[in-house]
Amino acid sequence: MAHGSRDPRAAATVEALLARVRPHVPVRTAYLDHATPTLAQALHGLREAVVLPLLLTEAYHSRVDLPAALNEARARDPRLTVHYGSTLGPHPLLLSALERRLTEAGVRRGDPDTAVVLVSAGSSDARANQVVAGMARDWSAAGWWAAVPAYASAAGPSPAEAVARLRAAGAPRVAVAPYLLAPGHFADKVTRESGADVVADVLGPAPELATVVLERYAGALAVQLTGAGLPRAG
Repeated sequence: MAHGSRDPRAAATVEALLARVRPHVPVRTAYLDHATPTLAQALHGLREAVVLPLLLTEAYHSRVDLPAALNEARARDPRLTVHYGSTLGPHPLLLSALERRLTEAGVRRGDPDTAVVLVSAGSSDARANQVVAGMARDWSAAGWWAAVPAYASAAGPSPAEAVARLRAAGAPRVAVAPYLLAPGHFADKVTRESGADVVADVLGPAPELATVVLERYAGALAVQLTGAGLPRAG
């Protein structure tokens, strides 16, 4: 279950990621908004399903929107058994995927002459932003000149502000690592406006993400979530 976007590149990226998963488990794709199929359409005809939010942090969509959609699906078909999985992040493999994308952009892993800006979409949920900030703190220990968070919307600093602060502090080079699943509005905005020396690609169908999806799938199967256990909106 991905967020969904009007940009066709986003759906193509989700399908490319899930193509790495399909050899291991059967997969149906669904979207919360802006694209089809919906969750109800994807669940149609099933008696049991694992629903995994292809979201990088726990925020409003995973805590409210998706549980509400799941509750609606079970109300329509009480025989449906749903196993609800965790969001993709946080997970140590996501930092590995970010490093993969930076390496592909020509940035040596843990380069002490490079400061990294970890850019997420941003959220009105402060807890989600704090998770991204924590990831940046953890990444700072990997040898970078520095690693700091930034947010493309809803919170600060913006990518451009974070890049400017690092330059003012004397960073020899600044690279942006988009903590974004797929291309679209935010990724384009970061590339266009950040002012960094290097902007890596989005996470996309990185093999590390496919591994996380399979891990979340296995974790979701460990607990059966029916009427009492299914998360409720709000």
